[in-house]
Amino acid sequence: MMADRQQQDALLELLNTAPVVNGVVQDQLADPAAARSWQQAHGGNGTAEEHRHLLQARDALQDVVRGSRPAALLAPLLEDVVSHPRLSPAGVSWELDAPKERRMAVEAVLTWSTLQETMPGRLRPCDNPECRRFLLDRSKTNKGRWCSMAVCGNRMKARRHYQRTREGAAE
Repeated sequence: MMADRQQQDALLELLNTAPVVNGVVQDQLADPAAARSWQQAHGGNGTAEEHRHLLQARDALQDVVRGSRPAALLAPLLEDVVSHPRLSPAGVSWELDAPKERRMAVEAVLTWSTLQETMPGRLRPCDNPECRRFLLDRSKTNKGRWCSMAVCGNRMKARRHYQRTREGAAE
């Protein structure tokens, strides 16, 4: 499976549905109506069972990407999932066969796996220790550190500048 830009963006959006706002985690999928809307906007059916599997996938993927839990944590999401080959003049393509209520969760895990293979180390947590967001570094240099240069990048640079000027004044 080749993860296209849309699938990559959907995975990143899923990982970033629990940001810290003013020091408090804001789970954007906690409200059933908001979750249903998010699911439907991302190709899901919006059911409570789909939501439950999606949260399980999000929470597990966040831990795996942060390196705090092993990838084996994702295995239950892939139970009973198979791929069938489809032959065409263009070659072989693979068709995912997953239980409908787990399809979004399975696609998130498969997209993560494809990124691990094709863009290793580029999906990572923001370098701001107070942030819970993730970034997918698509830059040539692979030196992106923050989920947002405008928010976390500026905060961290301002913090370092303040510390340097304080240390310089103390000498």
